[in-house]
Amino acid sequence: MLLVFSRAVVASAAAFASVSAVAAVPATAATDSAASAAPAASVSVPRPVAAPPPVRDEDRAVGSGDRLTVTVRHAGAGRDGTYELSCHPGAGSHPDVDDACRAVDRNTRWGREPFAPVAPGSVCTMLYGGPATAHVTGTWAGRPVDASFDRSNGCEIGRWDRMVPLLPGLGT
Repeated sequence: MLLVFSRAVVASAAAFASVSAVAAVPATAATDSAASAAPAASVSVPRPVAAPPPVRDEDRAVGSGDRLTVTVRHAGAGRDGTYELSCHPGAGSHPDVDDACRAVDRNTRWGREPFAPVAPGSVCTMLYGGPATAHVTGTWAGRPVDASFDRSNGCEIGRWDRMVPLLPGLGT
């Protein structure tokens, strides 16, 4: 690490020296001497780390593993049950395949796990959203999924609501 740093410092100093030398030459002589001047040292300027590219369509091609099993309990009649969901293309026993796939797509961001639990230490409102629970397992974007959802506080309700209609809409 020190060697790399030392080279960067030397390269920066050399670049500064060559710029200073050119600046000291009168304008008419600068153009004539530019061709004969020694090549300036290459300076590598650190660039900000760019965000990774978004998930591409070919990453979600058939067979890529976008298959989920959703088990909902205590959400009420017509909402409880176990549903299968495949996306890209959509299929399965989920009551709203297309919109459920869109909900997960909408929450899929590079570098963020769409099914991640609420971060430890989060400050959440003490709002109880009812006894409904859900368990989602399977594979999404080539990664394993094993996520539990409930509506025990404001953070968990928000997390649940972001996944509607993958999970049933229950209101707040």
